Amino acid sequence: MSAFADTEALSTVRDLVRWGASRFTEAGLHFGHGTDNALDEAYFLTLHALHLPFDLPAVYLESAVTTRERDAVLRLLRLGVCSRKPAAYLIGRIRFAGLEFEVDERVLIPRAPIGELIERGFEPWLQQAPARVLDLCAGSGCIGIATAAVFEDAEVDLAEIDAAALTVCRRNIALHGVGERVRAIRSDVYDGLGEARYELIVANPPYVPVAEWRALQPEYRHEPRMALAAGDDGMDVVARILHGAVDRLQPGGVLICEVGGSVDEFETRWPRLPVTWIEFDRGGDGVFTIGREALKEAL
Repeated sequence: MSAFADTEALSTVRDLVRWGASRFTEAGLHFGHGTDNALDEAYFLTLHALHLPFDLPAVYLESAVTTRERDAVLRLLRLGVCSRKPAAYLIGRIRFAGLEFEVDERVLIPRAPIGELIERGFEPWLQQAPARVLDLCAGSGCIGIATAAVFEDAEVDLAEIDAAALTVCRRNIALHGVGERVRAIRSDVYDGLGEARYELIVANPPYVPVAEWRALQPEYRHEPRMALAAGDDGMDVVARILHGAVDRLQPGGVLICEVGGSVDEFETRWPRLPVTWIEFDRGGDGVFTIGREALKEAL
């Protein structure tokens, strides 16, 4: 009998989470889009289908579910197995830096360790609150919008080349009610921003070498290729960000940029660039910072 059909004994929330995790593991799903294991993925999908909060007290995991509720959970869990779509796309939302954002296949799923920096106000890298912030390659707009939530007087530009992604950006601006201070701009890196200059530029650009992108697990193929792949060494967009940053940063301004697993490729291109690689308490790496003056001197 198929494991998909043998579900009559599943009676509690905990049963459904366990069943989903077993099916995900059995199917060989890959995790890396907000969760890193089958149990967490099944947990988020189960609670979403039951219209329950993700911080549900553990005692409620023993609650019995109705037949209709069980069927709704099983439909979503089965869809996860059959489609290999990450939970965030199946749910349509994900939390980042303590806030909830809408996401779909037009944008990368937020998962950058930069969220930890935002939560602590970019300390110690910023000496004072920025007046203007640029979120480059903004995707869903999560980095810029979360930054605007921390710096309540800052004006924030979300720069994104893809018109479809900008639609998601604007939905998230409306969701968080920050339209008076945050704007989404169609811009190819800096080309589209006029003469604007910023105290802080934060970027999570595409940085995956094309050959590596072709070898990614199927789950990543649901994300836009242009948000991941960037030339033979993954550094094509990063190079444009670096070489234009001096003219876009105010004196004393700071650039923070993620290159993820492409640190070796970065250091091969710029072996003497005096960047600082940021360490994170909650995991993650491949994020550097450099001030305007150091960048100007080095390039």
